[in-house]
Amino acid sequence: MRAVLCKEWGGPEKLVVEDVPVPAMRPGAVRVAVHAAGINYADLLLVSGQYQEKPPLPFTPGSEAGGVVTEVGDGVTGLNVGDRVMVTSGGGAYAEQVVVDAARVYPIPASMDYAAAAGFPVAYGTSHGAFAWRAHLQPGEWLLVHGAAGGVGLTAVEIGKAMGARVIACAGGPEKLAVAREHGADHAIDYSREDIRERVKEITGGRGADVIYDPVGGDVFDASLRCIAWGGRIIIIGFASGRIPQVPANIALVKNFDAIGFYWGSYQKHKPQLIRESYAQLFRWFEEGKLKPHVSHQLDLKDVAQAMALLARRQSTGKVVLTTGAR
Repeated sequence: MRAVLCKEWGGPEKLVVEDVPVPAMRPGAVRVAVHAAGINYADLLLVSGQYQEKPPLPFTPGSEAGGVVTEVGDGVTGLNVGDRVMVTSGGGAYAEQVVVDAARVYPIPASMDYAAAAGFPVAYGTSHGAFAWRAHLQPGEWLLVHGAAGGVGLTAVEIGKAMGARVIACAGGPEKLAVAREHGADHAIDYSREDIRERVKEITGGRGADVIYDPVGGDVFDASLRCIAWGGRIIIIGFASGRIPQVPANIALVKNFDAIGFYWGSYQKHKPQLIRESYAQLFRWFEEGKLKPHVSHQLDLKDVAQAMALLARRQSTGKVVLTTGAR
């Protein structure tokens, strides 16, 4: 089977696509024929050696996929050959087949295609978990979403609306903001031309944002501290800007705000049942039309370097997925 291999740390251009043996089956697992695999910012960090976890070389990256169950291991119940599923593989998804623990495999709604399924688990799971488990987002609150046209940011816009928040989308340029508006944003801020603090204060009538969703860090985080409401919560999702910011303790003291770290992947180990319950809710919203996964680019597995570069250069909106040609 074809698979992407990371044989040395570096940029996406270091990745290669080779024929490798199919993964061995094991009890408690299922084999999935991958139709599409989602690309996440964490994958860029992983192949460059900058992620918090470093798998031994060589390895196949990719933590999410959509496909069809082709084999069921001993002891597995509730999944059958032929089931259309999404998987949170924890690695190995950039391949034509993946063997995954059954607990990480989820049947998808009939109306969800494989590209949408491939980009669904991490981004939607992250945003829903951040709001429901950590920030406790309430109806009517002002929600500021940074990177609002990106992979996780766009899902934060949709889920924020589904939870009843008033959503302010922040992104760079009118085209990205138009995408955010199409997915439910009530207000938009172009950070490349507008002052974030001034616009948030203007939009909220001087109150500031009750909850701020930040996958960007850097200067954006600094601006957030100047426009967060008294008693607000800022959710730290990641640092796509490349700079890890610092929180001045005096501002936290004066504004009584909470800085909340959120690493969705750790819940698979510590509280997997929460993830399963979260997906059940997300699928309900999907079937109600409240969530509309946006995939801006689909590229073949062999074009993995080009696909990951789109993400690195911020030339995509929503998700970028790799396809295998499976039918």
